Amino acid sequence: MTELRRPTRDTTRRRGRRALLVPAAPVVVSVLCMVIWGASPVATRLATEDLEPLMIVVLRTVLAGIVAVPLVAVSGLRPPTNGRSRGLLALSALVAFVIFPIVYTFGQERTSAMHGVAILAGLPIFTGLWAALVTRRLPGPWWIGGCAIALVGEAVIIAVRGGGDHGAATLGGDLLVLAGALAVSSGYVAGAMLVPRGVSSATTTYWGVILGTIVLLPLGIGLFASGRAPHADAASWTAVLFLAVMVSIVGYVGWYWALDRGGIMRMAPLMFLQPISGLLLAALILGERLTWALAAGAAFVLGGVWVTRRG
Repeated sequence: MTELRRPTRDTTRRRGRRALLVPAAPVVVSVLCMVIWGASPVATRLATEDLEPLMIVVLRTVLAGIVAVPLVAVSGLRPPTNGRSRGLLALSALVAFVIFPIVYTFGQERTSAMHGVAILAGLPIFTGLWAALVTRRLPGPWWIGGCAIALVGEAVIIAVRGGGDHGAATLGGDLLVLAGALAVSSGYVAGAMLVPRGVSSATTTYWGVILGTIVLLPLGIGLFASGRAPHADAASWTAVLFLAVMVSIVGYVGWYWALDRGGIMRMAPLMFLQPISGLLLAALILGERLTWALAAGAAFVLGGVWVTRRG
């Protein structure tokens, strides 16, 4: 008969450290995704110096699809066969790689940058509410309070970065941006729901980008046929490649994985970190000045994230 040995103190400590690493991993991956996505406005600004917005939308999705095809071939990842899973994949692909980029681009053209950023600041709330609707679980008071605190920080950042309301802010433009935010947040939830069904985050992202490419490819062909072929320098093309590979593929793979492992309701508030990383990258890359007011706004955002995580 084998003697049962009680775990030593060192064994207990090692097990405790391993247990702590599991919930920390989704948070670390989420933060890295927010850094990548936070760089998206900087890359977009660099790309728009030579390319029109609609062309950027097409290029970033189509190029991402071109990268995803060999990755799927090498890894052998196949799309889901279950009808429900295929529907979730189609929804995730359509809203994340087609509807959101197009709707947001046209909406931002018809409203001010300040209004656009303010509306997109509600993405964590929209994502959490979509998750609550799907799972039929209402957010708790800590989650709601933390989001309110973070939104105060977002308001400070938006007010300072705006430096004046450039361009007419129309109601139609605001509604289009809001529609894009509501759509993409539902896509986040749909993509996260695929992982428990046996569909990996990489499969969701790669096939989502490929489906988005199939949808947008005719639009790209039309743009080229109309004589609107892109002519850009190395910096603009580098920015487009960053949007295609890092934002559309790496960011989504990591984000869907983190949503599944860490929980949608718990990970969604971390999206409030995205404007913080964008703010810092804009200061480093574009030379924008970081003021005390912006630092205070960042502190509110971080505080709100801490409160939601505590809940």
